[in-house]
Amino acid sequence: MTLLARLDRLPLSRPHYLLLLIGGLGYTFDGMDSAVVAFLLPSAQDAWSLSNGELGLIGSATPFGFLFGATIAGLLGDRIGRKKVMMYALAFYAVFSVIAAFSPNYEVFLGARVLAGAGAGAESAIIAPFLSEFVPAKRRGWFVGALAGFFSFGFVAAALVGRFVVPTMDDGWRIAQLLTALPIVMLLWWRRSLPESPRFLLQNGRVDEAESVIADLERRVERATGEPLPPVPESGVEPATSTTKVNLFSALRFLWSPVMARRTAVIWLVWFVITFSYYGFFSWIPTLLVQRGITVTKSFEFSIIIYLAQVPGYFSAAWLSERLDRKNTIAIYLSGSAVSAFWLSQMDTPATITLAGAVLSFFLNGTYAGVYSYTPEVFPTWIRATGTGLSSAFGRVGSILAPTIIGLSAANLGFGGVFGLTTAVLVAGVVCVVVFGLATAGRSLEELTEPAKETTR
Repeated sequence: MTLLARLDRLPLSRPHYLLLLIGGLGYTFDGMDSAVVAFLLPSAQDAWSLSNGELGLIGSATPFGFLFGATIAGLLGDRIGRKKVMMYALAFYAVFSVIAAFSPNYEVFLGARVLAGAGAGAESAIIAPFLSEFVPAKRRGWFVGALAGFFSFGFVAAALVGRFVVPTMDDGWRIAQLLTALPIVMLLWWRRSLPESPRFLLQNGRVDEAESVIADLERRVERATGEPLPPVPESGVEPATSTTKVNLFSALRFLWSPVMARRTAVIWLVWFVITFSYYGFFSWIPTLLVQRGITVTKSFEFSIIIYLAQVPGYFSAAWLSERLDRKNTIAIYLSGSAVSAFWLSQMDTPATITLAGAVLSFFLNGTYAGVYSYTPEVFPTWIRATGTGLSSAFGRVGSILAPTIIGLSAANLGFGGVFGLTTAVLVAGVVCVVVFGLATAGRSLEELTEPAKETTR
């Protein structure tokens, strides 16, 4: 009998859903922070008489911070623990969101936005691998996909704040940033409610602590379900204990070693494709709507409709991930995104643009649900947080490049060219994941990753 066999046989119940809520609220505020920037730019420009170049730097500040935050969080998560990084990242993000809200000048505001983005990126990168290590194999795809779905609530909240707070209140853009800092109050709850990942504890030889976490979860599941726990399978695979400390060089050497290079290449490319397309679309759709003759206020209202389409996109993909496998779900939603992007390129009225944009939003966010489920599954426990963080960080390169590339494409190729380019990028992602992706549904994390032994470290 292994500890992880005891963990993986537990049915999903109230204790798991509490973890889903805790991690989901973190993602809600991460999504809100990412999306609210678009609604702050006009106010910041008026407050400090900013040039378009300075305004562009603000737009790039959050994804730039995300890149470094995701990288650092992954490395620290594999060294000091998932829970500690998750809590420190939340505090870091909230503090610099408050500083941004009270910034006296452009320079302080820009620096605070970069650092808040680093905190949000760190939190975003660590939550999915952390919670995936608690969930039984047969429900992991749905669970992590649903977890990622909380991003959509943050985007909708940001759109509502952008429509009803920023333009209607004195210093509304500062108040909006204070609202994004509210998760600081969750720290005390998280500190009391969150256990450390038992897989991380076992990996680091802390067997007694892992036993305590699993035993407590068993008691709470049994109490929640009111039924005896399922029998423990006779066999199971434990992660190999290791005292090796991960650093950036050793991580990259392992991830691009012969045993891991294919997995790493696929997941990095998918992250780049979806993040490039996502940020290219969402950063430019309000502007493109205005260029089509829609007022700014109306463009924000249409943006809310487009953001709302994220919700069913995430949760439908989470549901399909258990039935069609993660890689097939990603391929389907990337294909839907490509078709929707091409459809959008052919539209020329506000109503049809909004409809096509909502469908594209549905499929892009459904892809993210699959990607967030898939990424932690392809990396061994000892490097899971680092692998996830570096994958997310590489995707952030796409979010930094997308606004500039899309802007140049809009100037040279027009509205159709913007989404024609997006279509081509998405098609490349579909081909990659279908041909080279790994099937993961219903398989334990150890079954998927323990064959990738640490001999290449």
